[in-house]
Amino acid sequence: MKRTSIAIVMVIVLSGALFGAGTPESKKIELTFLQYTASGSQESTLSDMIAEFEKRNPDIDVQEEVLAWADYYTKLNTVINAGKAAPDVFEVGYENFMTYATRDLLLDLTPVIKQDSEFDESTYKKLAYDAFSYNGKQYGIVQNFSVVVMFYNKKLFDQHGLSYPSPEWTWGDELAAAQVITDKENGIWGTYSPIQFWEFYKTIAQNGGSIFSPDNSLVTIDSAACVDALQWMFDKAERYNVSPPLNDDSFTQPDHDLNEFKAGRIGMARFGIWNFGRFSDAEFEWDIALEPGNTQKAHHFFADGLVVSKTTEKGEAAWKFIKFMTADPVVIDLRIDRGWSLPAINNDSMMEKYYRTSPPDSKEVVFQALDSLVLPPVGPIADRWNELTSAVGDEITKARLGLITAKEALDNAKEKIQLLINQ
Repeated sequence: MKRTSIAIVMVIVLSGALFGAGTPESKKIELTFLQYTASGSQESTLSDMIAEFEKRNPDIDVQEEVLAWADYYTKLNTVINAGKAAPDVFEVGYENFMTYATRDLLLDLTPVIKQDSEFDESTYKKLAYDAFSYNGKQYGIVQNFSVVVMFYNKKLFDQHGLSYPSPEWTWGDELAAAQVITDKENGIWGTYSPIQFWEFYKTIAQNGGSIFSPDNSLVTIDSAACVDALQWMFDKAERYNVSPPLNDDSFTQPDHDLNEFKAGRIGMARFGIWNFGRFSDAEFEWDIALEPGNTQKAHHFFADGLVVSKTTEKGEAAWKFIKFMTADPVVIDLRIDRGWSLPAINNDSMMEKYYRTSPPDSKEVVFQALDSLVLPPVGPIADRWNELTSAVGDEITKARLGLITAKEALDNAKEKIQLLINQ
């Protein structure tokens, strides 16, 4: 009887060794991961990515939690402010990344990057990669991005015998084409750009201006370059009449500008690449181009990165995970196949599948825009970003409505920003 019992035990042990049934789950590294960009439509895509990572790393178990954007930072900040451990890995947009970096809440990845012989930072678009550094140290890796580019109606250009926008175009070239295309009697405008804070900080960069000096020691929003750029935004409507009137409130309504472009009533417009699908069934041919600049090119850059909590005790596993999630070919293919936001990869062959889908035909422009990206100007008050956007945006609105001049608006904005810095 005794020998039989021993034999049974041995069979069980051998079976466990062969089939893995006896592997203690407690030996697995549990990595917590909080994110938001999958919420609403890409949860299954995220699950497939994580399943592939766990297949390659059987000693790591990723516990993901996906939250809606509206709830995400509320929960994350509540956990952090309560002194509780933050997730091992979490997702951040650039503006919020700077907030956490300045508060010393993130793990400095610089040492592990230097020690990892398999990691090559040139895998990523340089400016996109550098966006998640702070004070010369790398605190995150860019995961995905979106940009704003110029959409144009090829039919309207063809009707007037105009050449399509080229990379060499300046504001002057845009104006010349817009003057030909504009047909006020039939409600057709040559060009359109929203007049608000986000468009403003990109436009001043196209004119060599900025809200803060390069070292963030000065508020420079009232410079001549900035005033001239804001005036240019107004002049397209008021002086040259190639854009909708500044007091046309219909264009401030959600999606009105998008609907007008799709209806064929705008020649050129600055839109985010997330609108490609919206125009896929337009009754005319359209394409995209780099935005014209005045003294230089500049394009919006909206990015999400992956960061590691400074309090984590699972740094090695976290690093493996963020490398995989930001650059692995399986992840990139899934993003393209499922229509998720794009990886900031510096590799045309890996993105070939994306380039082949149309419209638009000129998808390479999306990645060319990364060479002249302009980051949200968080400056020395990263933790007061929302207050900054409101302060500047309110003054721009007053000027748009004709209550004050462009110069007065930016003089007022400078005073408000200085108050935020001094508080």
